[in-house]
Amino acid sequence: MNKKDELINYWKDSKIITDERAIEAFRKIPREKFVLPEYVDRAYNDIPLPILAGQTISQPTTVMLMTQALEAGEGDKVLEVGSGSGYQAAILNEIVGKSGKVLTIEIIPELHKFAKSNLKNYKNIKPILSDGSLGYNAEAPYDRIIVTAAAPRVPQQLIAQLKNNGILIIPVNSESVFGGQDMIRIKKNSNGKTKEENLGAFSFVPLRGKGGYE
Repeated sequence: MNKKDELINYWKDSKIITDERAIEAFRKIPREKFVLPEYVDRAYNDIPLPILAGQTISQPTTVMLMTQALEAGEGDKVLEVGSGSGYQAAILNEIVGKSGKVLTIEIIPELHKFAKSNLKNYKNIKPILSDGSLGYNAEAPYDRIIVTAAAPRVPQQLIAQLKNNGILIIPVNSESVFGGQDMIRIKKNSNGKTKEENLGAFSFVPLRGKGGYE
C-alpha cells in the first residue's frame, strides 16, 4: 500500500475525515506536484513541508480538516487567502467542479508565481497577486472563504465578502498560554448574522497584509 492510501485509510478508520468528496479530491490531486522537487519523496508524509519564501504547505491532515469544515459544494465560488503552492486550491477545485470557481490570492510574488505555474492546467482556478487579508472585493460575495495563514483577529472585510449562508474558515492567534492558533469556523445565516465555532488548536505561518501582520 502506498503512503497516499495509508493516509486515506487512517482518516477513515479514525473517523477524522468522513467527507467522501474531500477524500476523493485528495485521491485525485497529485500532492507531489505541489511540493519542491527535493521533498517529492515526503509528499504524503503527514507533516508540513517548506515551499518558498519561508512558507509551508500544510500537512495533509490539516488540509483535509479545513476542507471538510468548509463544506464546499458543487457550483460554489470559493475565495482562498494564501495560495502557497496552490495545493489547497486544487483540492477545492475538484470539489466545486466545472460549475464552480476558486479564486486564490497570494501577497508574496514568488509564491504567486509558483502557485500559478502549478495551477496552469486548472481552468476554474484564478490565481491573484494581492493582499488577501482584505479579501477580493472585485468578485465578492463568496459562498466559502478559507484562510491558510494565521491572523491576529478575523478581518471584517472577509466577513463582509461572505454570502448569507456562507462559511469562513480561519486560524486566529490564540490567547492561550500555549500559543499557536485556534481554527475558527464562522457561519453567516440567512439574515447575515454570524456564529463562531472553535475547531481546535493548530499552527500556521502568519497572515501578511493590512488585515494580518503587515
